[in-house]
Amino acid sequence: MQTPQPVSASIQDISASIQDQFGRAAARYAVSPVHRGGPDLDAMLAAAALSGRERVLDLGCGPGHAAAAFAPYAAEVVGLDLTEAMLVEARSMAALRGIPNLRFERGDAARLPFATGRFERVTSRLSAHHYADPAAVLREVERVLTPGGSFVLVDTVAPEDPAKDSFLNAFELLRDPSHVRDHSVTQWCALFRAAGFEPETLGSFRIQQEFTPWVERIGTAPAAVAGLRALFDAAPDEVRGAFDIRGAGEYGFSLDLALIRGQRLRERTT
Repeated sequence: MQTPQPVSASIQDISASIQDQFGRAAARYAVSPVHRGGPDLDAMLAAAALSGRERVLDLGCGPGHAAAAFAPYAAEVVGLDLTEAMLVEARSMAALRGIPNLRFERGDAARLPFATGRFERVTSRLSAHHYADPAAVLREVERVLTPGGSFVLVDTVAPEDPAKDSFLNAFELLRDPSHVRDHSVTQWCALFRAAGFEPETLGSFRIQQEFTPWVERIGTAPAAVAGLRALFDAAPDEVRGAFDIRGAGEYGFSLDLALIRGQRLRERTT
């Protein structure tokens, strides 16, 4: 299977959209139950297999929920995010909770501001669907990891069926213009291998969403909210079943997450 190609929108445009959308939504994400915890975060901690000596980099850290969860089990955790307002929330949380080995930096996951071999673990939770060029991000992750280090990823994933994939990515983009793509598990594994990782899919999780909190959290424009309602109303039965769409107007629905761990190969393949 071919590795998915980057989307056509410019990286600069996507970066600006991310900072605009999430700058306005930072305070809401700081208190979002979906982002503050859940079984996927517990599973990420287990998959990282930390001994207390590791240096951890958390990509797209947002208000710092995952980074803070890793901190008690690591020597050092660095959270990285593009959006300064998210980092303000993260630093406030870390200061309030008194976490001494946790710090936050602003930066781009596709151009990491760290030395080669700087970290034993890299993590990413619920942010990878914003990567404009996921192949470039994975190459950078491989670079900053020590030999034998690992990348632990949790993100929303698309169904393998093309029609259901298209529906998911259409409504994700309508809700949030900074969305790039929910990849399928097969596509993520191909991307991992191309970057020099041996991937394992360690878990899958179904999260329940309610329509109004879902659009209010990111601040979806009223016209887009109307478009989303029309899209959900018109969904065929097989799509409604795939996403567990229920109700009318005030919908409930489900999204699938996957946990994928990529072990960095000790020797780069040619």
